[in-house]
Amino acid sequence: MLPSIQKKKRRNQKRTKFGAHDYTSPSKRRRVESDSGDEPPPDLLQPNQDVKSSIKSNPMVQTQRTEKSLPSPKFKKKEVKSSQSKKKVVKLSQSKPDSTTDVGGKFPQGKGVISSLFRYNPEIPVVAQETVQKTKEEVFSADKFGDLNLHPFMIKNLEENLLVTKTTSVQKEAIPVLLQGKDALVKSQTGSGKTLAYSIPVVQRLQAKEQKTQRSDGPYAIVLVPTRELAIQTHDVIQKLVKPFCWIVPGCIIGGERRKAEKARLRKGINIIVATPGRLVDHIQNTQSLQLGRVEWLILDEADRLLDMGFEKDIRAILSGLNDRRGSTVRQNVLLSATLSEEKQTSSEEDKSAEETFVTPAELKQHFILVPSKLRLVTLAAFILWKCKFGSHEKMLVFLSTQDSVDFHHHLLKNILNDEDDDAEFGKRDITFSRLHGNMTQQDRTEVFQQFREAKSGVLLCTDVAARGLHLPKVSWIVQYNTPGSATDYIHRAGRTARIGRQGHALLFLMPSEVEFVKVLATNNISMEEMAMEEVLKTLFIHSKVSGKKKTTKPGAAQQAVQEAATSLQMAFENYVLSDQDKLAMARKAYQSFIRAYATFPSTLKHIFHVRKLHLGHVAKSFGLRDAPGDIGNLVAGSKSAKKGLAEKKTSKSQMLKDARKG
Repeated sequence: MLPSIQKKKRRNQKRTKFGAHDYTSPSKRRRVESDSGDEPPPDLLQPNQDVKSSIKSNPMVQTQRTEKSLPSPKFKKKEVKSSQSKKKVVKLSQSKPDSTTDVGGKFPQGKGVISSLFRYNPEIPVVAQETVQKTKEEVFSADKFGDLNLHPFMIKNLEENLLVTKTTSVQKEAIPVLLQGKDALVKSQTGSGKTLAYSIPVVQRLQAKEQKTQRSDGPYAIVLVPTRELAIQTHDVIQKLVKPFCWIVPGCIIGGERRKAEKARLRKGINIIVATPGRLVDHIQNTQSLQLGRVEWLILDEADRLLDMGFEKDIRAILSGLNDRRGSTVRQNVLLSATLSEEKQTSSEEDKSAEETFVTPAELKQHFILVPSKLRLVTLAAFILWKCKFGSHEKMLVFLSTQDSVDFHHHLLKNILNDEDDDAEFGKRDITFSRLHGNMTQQDRTEVFQQFREAKSGVLLCTDVAARGLHLPKVSWIVQYNTPGSATDYIHRAGRTARIGRQGHALLFLMPSEVEFVKVLATNNISMEEMAMEEVLKTLFIHSKVSGKKKTTKPGAAQQAVQEAATSLQMAFENYVLSDQDKLAMARKAYQSFIRAYATFPSTLKHIFHVRKLHLGHVAKSFGLRDAPGDIGNLVAGSKSAKKGLAEKKTSKSQMLKDARKG
């Protein structure tokens, strides 16, 4: 027995002597030695890749190579056993992350693989300035509200409480028409005062009724809006308008509130209902005390959104309920939006192909920035620091595509950019970060909305729930971190700034593969200027000591210092994400939801925005991840199968209609 044990021991020693590369296939060696060629897609790297990568740093292993390879399972088992060189390799891969990094290299650190921010990125194309024939629309007119046929108390209230004396152009045109009781389609640029354009005529005609309006009469006007926040804002405006006419009662009916409380208010009586479609349908079907026989106005604010597929069913149910309960009253219909398409204006099939042209405020300065995937997170952080911490503490909205992405970026940016230990690096005053999306409780949504409206500075990270109609005072910058799904969505997002003649700026983040979207916007009369990524990143070094080194005047040193500063910030993000499982799970969830959302762009934009154009590993780095989640293939496949199911459903519905016509 003893000789056989000794032979086995000698065999093990021989294996240890030759090192790990004796059992590593050439393909695995190429993956580890990525600096000598193109970087492998990080989405293929698995969590145990750090052990393979760390082999490169072992000089003993690098000097001895053979072409012999064994099946990987056997190799993995023997790695864990008593090889001294293996113990050393594992120790290297598990060493504590260093705060300084080799900006040009790629090396193991902590979990996964840390790749350089500034290598293996796609080239940033040179974008020619698009020639756009801008349509100018004057916001203000020379007319005063006193020139219109309004009640003196109304005029005094507008001047003293709402602080407006002159009408905007849309108010000058719309108010006289609506006072005559005519149906109207109102299309005007964002921030031009459309809410007052329809609410003033409603209040004016209600207070002028011969028989005084009573609360018990029920609703005379119904205003439909797509979001709860816009409903609250609209209700607040109407509440101020009716102040001189206290017998007119407005009310807000939205999802997220208690139905019992709303039913009680409807039972007492509401003369002007501001509602979201879903909740109003609920009350039409289930609240017997809701009287609809006296409704004289149906107003659709943000009509293009309300007439989209998502709300179409609810709008039809509301119209059906109004028509079924209508008495002798003739109803006036009003549609308003900044982007009413020809299709919705004419409701005719032959006009569907007509191009949309949009008007943006002259005071809105629009920019785009081309950023490779790996650099998106640090560039966003640098821009926020520049405008909200190092600069004049401005107010900013950042639009993201999903709720999970909003939650992740809110948590990450708030904790890293406001880290107390980094006050000396990033400035003294903290940035107030807020978040807003549809999955928050109504109480939280209302609280965040009101606080941000009143704040003097801060950053609100949000989904498109904040893109429509909201008036958020003194917002200087709109950042569209994730690209909108259409030019229409872009207009509404950007329209949260430069309102009522004030200055504002919009910035659109694009990856190099998405640069053609600039041309798409140009065809819709949207003119943009390019902002250089290098100028944004430069602020990290100029305004702080993120790099940990003193400024220098040596040639090329400034660029190196900027890269080190950006790398240091990226490392802070990654180390924070990897510090515990909850943060890692949040980052992965946000990453996955981004990919899902990216797969849903309309077919007209698929040639620009397609999942296949994404480098999944680089995208993962923009979420602070060092390797892409392995189940990403299933996510994309799931998205495709969902689209296939939707197409089959549409085909089935179309066939049913054909069969019905035949019958």
